[in-house]
Amino acid sequence: MKIKFLGAAREVTGSKHLITTNKGKTILLDCGMFQGKGIETDSLNRNLGFNPEEIDYLILTHAHIDHVGLIPYMYKLGFRGSIVCTSATRDLCTIMLADSAHIQELDIKWFNQKRIKNNQSLVEPLYSIQEAEDCMKLFISVGFDRRFQINDKINVKFTHTGHMLGSAVVNLELIENGQKKHLAYTGDIGRKQNKILHSPSSFPQCDYLITESTYGDRLHSTESEREEDFLNVVTDTCVKNKGKLIIPAFSVGRTQEIIFVLNKLYNENKLPHIDVYVDSPLSVNATEVFRMHNECMNDDFKQVLKTDDDPFGFNTLKYIKKVEESKALNEDDRPCIIISSSGMLEAGRVKHHVANNISNWRNTILIVGYCSPTSLGARIQEPGLRYISIFGEIREVNAQIKKIEAFSGHGDYNEMIDFLSCQDKEMIRNIFLVHGEYEVQKAYKQMLESRGFSNIEIPEVGEEFEL
Repeated sequence: MKIKFLGAAREVTGSKHLITTNKGKTILLDCGMFQGKGIETDSLNRNLGFNPEEIDYLILTHAHIDHVGLIPYMYKLGFRGSIVCTSATRDLCTIMLADSAHIQELDIKWFNQKRIKNNQSLVEPLYSIQEAEDCMKLFISVGFDRRFQINDKINVKFTHTGHMLGSAVVNLELIENGQKKHLAYTGDIGRKQNKILHSPSSFPQCDYLITESTYGDRLHSTESEREEDFLNVVTDTCVKNKGKLIIPAFSVGRTQEIIFVLNKLYNENKLPHIDVYVDSPLSVNATEVFRMHNECMNDDFKQVLKTDDDPFGFNTLKYIKKVEESKALNEDDRPCIIISSSGMLEAGRVKHHVANNISNWRNTILIVGYCSPTSLGARIQEPGLRYISIFGEIREVNAQIKKIEAFSGHGDYNEMIDFLSCQDKEMIRNIFLVHGEYEVQKAYKQMLESRGFSNIEIPEVGEEFEL
């Protein structure tokens, strides 16, 4: 069989890896949208690198848009194969793909208004809300740790990665020429001490390993340091400066973890008496999906449920759906916390909140996850930054820009290597590093080699390997 790397190759977005068996069956591992790459983004997303009509199976690791965001586009172009994933991933895709389509339609409308003024031709979104809904009929959900037979030569099993609700290692077993080949694709690897989710678990021995490398050159702070740092930012911003704390956070995963920590601080009487807003319809819906999937939760979270029947709600927390309520927050000068998507500040309501609040010294923008280098979320973190363009307007940067990387859903290099250590290193024929910036991947490769791993490749986009 062959594997071709079509996205998240020497970068952290657009995950797509295409397997072609000796019998001609095609298996696509994830089909993610490129994000945060400026003017290149649209063309990268429109050029998949394969014919969707020829794909037999699409297998998903988790529901983040950089891993699933192009599924409706595949469907639009004729894909009618099976999509296999965990139950929670399917439920999240139902709301996340529709939300992605909605955002595109709004962005394209604004973009086309500018093109009309310049006498340029109009452009269409990648896909519609209807196409996002229609592609869901192709989904097949499979429980964790259950082997699912795709056909008589291919089966798959999902094991926990702890990165987000429903996230899993894709463990593939393929029979070719009478011999079994085992391939494992980790997707994104989570934190060992996640507040909510089932921790990453060991996975079956593989011959070939595809694994992420996002934080392959750094370590996160400890759990106690994370909560202390977070509470300090809240207190300094909302009590001392009487300002607003704006937290760009992915609607699924980071938002729920931040809410859970705030709920804990509230129950311990440590949280200042201020309003907390979750301003994202997707976050509201995603939190409901979290409530439905106890099989993805860890024992500590289940223990909390015995004394707190709603760890995603407390008296000063308000979930916002209506646009009018979101806009009203900009007119309210009272100290508060606003949690809103997207995490990289590339789209959504949070971009408006940052635009309206970044010039006020009382306020703080708190980055809590990875931002790709070309995204707005990365650019506002540049040291000494005085001015920045948002929505085509130059804004003066007076707000504090803070970062707490320990909120990230990605494990650091020690956590990732610990996760991979369930494997017999001598039995792995090849390791492929994906989903990481190239310089970080080179550092991570050296780290892995120092721990006894070998035969490590860092694929380029479009590079193909015979397995």
